[in-house]
This record gives sequence, structure tokens and C-alpha cells, in this order.
Amino acid sequence: MNLNAFHGLEAENIYFKPLDTKDVQEIHSYASDEDVSRFIGWPLMKTVEETYHYIEEMLKREAAGTHLYASIILKSTQEIIGTAMIFNFDHEARHAEIGYVFHSGYWGKGYGTETVTLMNDFAFESLKLHKVHARIVDANIGSIRVIEKNGFVLEGRLRDYYFIEGSYYDLNLYGKFQPQ
Repeated sequence: MNLNAFHGLEAENIYFKPLDTKDVQEIHSYASDEDVSRFIGWPLMKTVEETYHYIEEMLKREAAGTHLYASIILKSTQEIIGTAMIFNFDHEARHAEIGYVFHSGYWGKGYGTETVTLMNDFAFESLKLHKVHARIVDANIGSIRVIEKNGFVLEGRLRDYYFIEGSYYDLNLYGKFQPQ
């Protein structure tokens, strides 16, 4: 996998850069937010040290070739506003999963849509994937909007799949095929 290409992706308002432990404070600002962590599959980071160790784990996964991670940078301020990821690769079937997480102060501004567009283009054009999919908690309406704006289609639902803060939520499985 071409990490440099993934880490160098750029759109109108954002660009990607390599994940780095030096950015732990900025990443901790959203990794420690309960509203952000509720539906993303990351544990809530209570301390900067926990965030640091989680970044180290992500870097190990990337070095092993099982995951791609990038910090999402807002061009206008040069701030890290989130993390983008491609993972769960099936090289034989040529598909993978995408994910993303944003600081709540940047929700609803179109950055998620730009991020998913960048990842889709990279997945289909550079990685030559046949399909990209995303698993989303049904209550995560903002993420569902982002995925649907990018042409993903709801392919299935697993009822009561997630148990979060004492309540059950459905898992929505979205998919998108390589454009013909």
C-alpha cells in the first residue's frame, strides 16, 4: 500500500497527513469527547496517556499493513480536526472498510463528505478495490448522511448489534462499488 499517497490526499478544505504521536493533544481533544466516541468504535480516552498509547497502536497496525490512518487537517487553520481510516482489507475479494472521526466542533460543515470522497477515490483508483463498506450505528444520523451523500447504499441491518450506554442500537451496513 502506498502510505505516502494516502497521507498526501487533499481536497478543497482539508488534507491528510500521517498520524503522529506528537499530535496527541489535538487528537485527545476529540478522542476524549463522549459525544464523539459514543458511536465510533474507539474507547473513550480519559487521559492524554491513553490517547498516546492508542495512537501508538494505530501506528503499529499501519506498519503491519492492516490499516491506513491519517490525521485530517483543516487547510484554513492547519488544525487537526479528525482521523480517517481504511481497514479490514480483504485482498482477495478486493474490499475494505472506511471510517472517520471528527472533533465535534467541525460536525455538519462538509468535512466528512470531503474525507469520504478522498478515501473512496483512493480506494478505487490507487488500491484498485472492488468495494468499500462502512458500518454505522443507526443513531449516528450525521455519519449516515455523509455516507449517503457519497453514494453508499444501505445493504443490511443487524438489529440490536451495539450495546452503548445501556441501550441497544442497530448496525447499518453501507456499501459502494467501484464506479464502472
